[in-house]
Amino acid sequence: MDRSERFYRIEQLLHDHRVVTFEEIQTALEVSRATLKRDFQYLRDRLNAPIVYDREAGGYRFESPSGGPTFQLPGLWFNASEIHALLMMQNLLENVQPGLLGPQIAPLQTRLQSLLGSRDDAPEEVARRIRIVHAAKRRTDLEYFEPIATALLKRRRLLIRHWHRERNEENEREVSPQRLVFYRDNWYLDAWCHLRNEIRSFGVDAIRRAEPTERKAKEIAAKRLDEVLGAGYGIFSGAAVTWAKLRFTPERARWVASELWHPLQRTSTDADGRLLLEIPYSNPTELIMDILRHGAGVEVVAPSALRAAVIEEMCKALLAYGQAPTCAKTGSAPPKTSL
Repeated sequence: MDRSERFYRIEQLLHDHRVVTFEEIQTALEVSRATLKRDFQYLRDRLNAPIVYDREAGGYRFESPSGGPTFQLPGLWFNASEIHALLMMQNLLENVQPGLLGPQIAPLQTRLQSLLGSRDDAPEEVARRIRIVHAAKRRTDLEYFEPIATALLKRRRLLIRHWHRERNEENEREVSPQRLVFYRDNWYLDAWCHLRNEIRSFGVDAIRRAEPTERKAKEIAAKRLDEVLGAGYGIFSGAAVTWAKLRFTPERARWVASELWHPLQRTSTDADGRLLLEIPYSNPTELIMDILRHGAGVEVVAPSALRAAVIEEMCKALLAYGQAPTCAKTGSAPPKTSL
């Protein structure tokens, strides 16, 4: 642990116990004697910590305030991942509807509140000052989440009616649920589709009916699921993978250079400061959406099919704004079928 963490641990030990020996503190912090002595000196001299050695008790304790400078540890006591995890748990529990878990959730919420707070900072103040914003979360009550989860864990097949948003049509199919995935603030069901005889991913909010059956679910190895659903880009995946090459302007590269688009991505920067990002994808749907949000700050270098698809979307956008798309600057015309 770093020095700030040690300071808070020392303070906690001295507050939780009337007297603590040097050896007990050293063991709790897992540091050398020299390091602990330097920590004591810094706490006393720089932060006005009223730490004294009690010879009769044989250990260290906090001395009663004498009207001098106030002792207060600086900074927040959480790192970024800890505060994110705590606030996410709190946020998720607050959205849980009344149900069977009510008696268990109440004490858990109380415990989270105590973890978020301290003597000097109320948990309400922490939650008010630090926000977690959920982007692109689809509003739905997930009516069929419970039967889907039940069939998943009991390893039973499901009869579902699924709404295909792009085609605006519904179809019936039998699936063997494999796992539930929480991605970009939305739930998805990875399953074996017995209609298509292949692995598919379904948005849970787009499932209009879910009826568990007594038929045993077909089991798909986790490795195979990852090969099909984890190899491509985003939630739209597949076994056949193509690599996209995206070139970002120097200005946009300053943002993208630190972003993780895919675990297997490759990046390089040229002499002009332009960033080349190479990422695998199978279905281009989500990748095209992410490319378009960068506007003129990115160019699809390869493959040509992806480049044409992005140009097509740009031309459609121009038409929507009443502009005749010439696409002259891109050096390529949009596919005739799209206009």
